[in-house]
Amino acid sequence: MKESISPVLSTLSSGRTCKVFLIEPDDIGLVWDDVVPLIERALQHAEGELIPEDIKTHLDKGDLRLWIALEDKKTIAAMVTEIIQYPRKKIVRVITLAGRNMNMWYDFLPMIEGYAISHDCSSLEAWARKGMKRKLKDWKHSYDIITKDLKQRMQ
Repeated sequence: MKESISPVLSTLSSGRTCKVFLIEPDDIGLVWDDVVPLIERALQHAEGELIPEDIKTHLDKGDLRLWIALEDKKTIAAMVTEIIQYPRKKIVRVITLAGRNMNMWYDFLPMIEGYAISHDCSSLEAWARKGMKRKLKDWKHSYDIITKDLKQRMQ
C-alpha cells in the first residue's frame, strides 16, 4: 500500500499500538471491503445523503479522502474527509468516522490537522452526532443541522 503520509504510530498505556494511514485513490480497492462496515455504521446516523457506493466513487476520484487505523494489521477505524472551499475560508470536513478503540483514534487528530494545514485549510469541521461533542473536547460546537423530510409532499 502506497502512503502519501507516513503512518503515525501510537502506543497506549495498555501497550497496544496502531497506525493511521491516508489511503491513495488508487489503493481504495485494496481496503474497501474492510472499511465498508465502518462507513455503513457511521452512515446509520445520517439522513440518507450518502451510501457507501457514493463515497467510494468520490474516493476513487480523490474528491474525498480515506483514513484508516490499523491494529495488528486489522482495520479498527475509518474516516472519510473532504476539503471544502467556502467563499472566505478553506476547511477539511470529516464526513464519516467510525471504529473501535476511538480513544486511540483521537491521538491522530494532530495528523489530520497537519494534513489540513498543508492544504491551506484554516480549520476542521465534522458532521457528527451529539455524542462526539464529549470526545472532541477542544472543538467548538458551532451549530446544529436540523432537517425536515418532504418526500411525502413530492408525490
